[in-house]
Amino acid sequence: MRIKKIRGHNRIHRQIEKWKFNSLSYNLKPYLENENHRDYIKIHVSPFCDLSITNSIIPEPKGKTKKLILSSLLEIYSHWEELLKKTGKPFYLKIWLFEPRFSNSQVVCAIGNDIDYYKNTFTASEEIIVFKNDRYGNEMQSKIELFDWKLFLDEVFYYDDEVGDKEMYISESDYFESRRRFKKIMKKEHRVKKFEWLGENRECYIFKKGEVWLGGK
Repeated sequence: MRIKKIRGHNRIHRQIEKWKFNSLSYNLKPYLENENHRDYIKIHVSPFCDLSITNSIIPEPKGKTKKLILSSLLEIYSHWEELLKKTGKPFYLKIWLFEPRFSNSQVVCAIGNDIDYYKNTFTASEEIIVFKNDRYGNEMQSKIELFDWKLFLDEVFYYDDEVGDKEMYISESDYFESRRRFKKIMKKEHRVKKFEWLGENRECYIFKKGEVWLGGK
């Protein structure tokens, strides 16, 4: 699988500014007043939010691009913090900072009955690692050090019925190709979690993809 080459960095940087502007203009209030009481903003900047239609790997943001996105996430957090404080209610507000899958990073919030909704999203890391405030450059340090960062695991989950029944597929070859890919995935290092669902004993296969730092003030 080839790695896609990123071109047009100036264009991408303009997209980041536009995404940040739209995010800061986003009306958070209606979503907090509905039955969910939670919301989030992900990185919607091409090509990092795109789906690969050529089966190529889209590289993660690097260098100046990565710093611009992180700076935007910090601004969005500060803006949402002001809005949430005005509600006068307790709230959950965090930056989820993924490494190395940085393009999955986002700002997440919740109030009311949904404050605990995100608290069990990630598995806490058993490693004791201190978040270095200068890891994204000295110019970002003063903003980053205002946050308390805790380390969790970035994981993906597959279930024992992931492939599904043969009847679900358009052709038999699609079914066997899906089985082949799943068997290949299962050869990678993972852990197994057993659970019960609708009276049946099931298994979940958990693969570590990296780390996720949860930052809040």
